[in-house]
Parts: sequence; C-alpha cells; structure tokens
Amino acid sequence: MRTIPVRPLTGPAFEPYGAVIAARDSAWFPINGGTTRRYHRLATVELSGPEDEAQISIFRGQPFVLPLALRGLERHPRGSQAFMPLERRPYLVVVAPPGPQLDEADIRAFLARGDQGVQYARDTWHHPLLALEAESDFLVIDRGGPGDNCVEIGLQEPIVLTHLPGRPEAR
Repeated sequence: MRTIPVRPLTGPAFEPYGAVIAARDSAWFPINGGTTRRYHRLATVELSGPEDEAQISIFRGQPFVLPLALRGLERHPRGSQAFMPLERRPYLVVVAPPGPQLDEADIRAFLARGDQGVQYARDTWHHPLLALEAESDFLVIDRGGPGDNCVEIGLQEPIVLTHLPGRPEAR
C-alpha cells in the first residue's frame, strides 16, 4: 500500500478540483439593512443539460479514524457536487483531476476545517464523504435529473492516510 500526505485545505491548492466554500477571508457586502453579511457566489452549480436541476440534500456521515485505507473514488460527469459541514467539524477531502481516466499518482488529500465546504467541479474524481470525530451532517448541493451521474472505480492498490497535519502520527 502507498501513503499520501494530508494537506490543509486552501483555495489555491484545491482550485484544480473545484472551489473551497468559506466565509473566512472572503469578500462580503452588507444586506438586510446592514444586519447580515453576504459572502456572495463562493461557488456555482455546474449542470450539463437542460433537464438537470440543482437539488439540496443533507448527508449524514459516519466518522472514520486513521489510518484509513482508501479503495476507490467516484466522479459525477453531469454536474458539480458541493458539501458544507453543518456541525463545524473537520473532515477529509480526497480528490484527483477531472476526466474519464483516473491517474492514481494524481490523488491528493486535504484536511478541511469545520468552517470550510468544498465544491467538486463536474467530473472531478473524489472519495465519498469522510467525516472525522463524530457522526456529522453536511448540506449537499448537486445535480438531479435523468441519466446516470455517478461513475465509481476501484484503486489498483489501497492508498493509506496515516495522520493529519498538525497532529501526531498514530502509533
């Protein structure tokens, strides 16, 4: 098995795979008579056809612990998929560049803070939800409509995540 490092999630590092959704360090403007800050257009919904629609769901993820062996990834060729944690817990994001073929050498892992969401660009390879610490709810915005929108692939060999940035390695 090979290991890959888990890096902190930042906008520039994640840009090849989609967008980081976070109010921290983002521009805003006042609305509602100055009582609310609007962090506008942090990500956009990508849809591939006229029958597609954006849908909002809540996913409840069971927590994972490290070391963690990853065995496969998935992609959504017909639309983007955004995840925003509702309980401000950190979680893991594992991605590879979009496209019909997966190059396992391009898989990257990020540690998202509990105040950061991610939007996977349409067709971006990613691991399913990887909650940490406790069962966690995520607001999910993705594509609904006709046709298959999930392609799954097994990895040639498992990839192991052994520790998180800023935390000691498990023994």
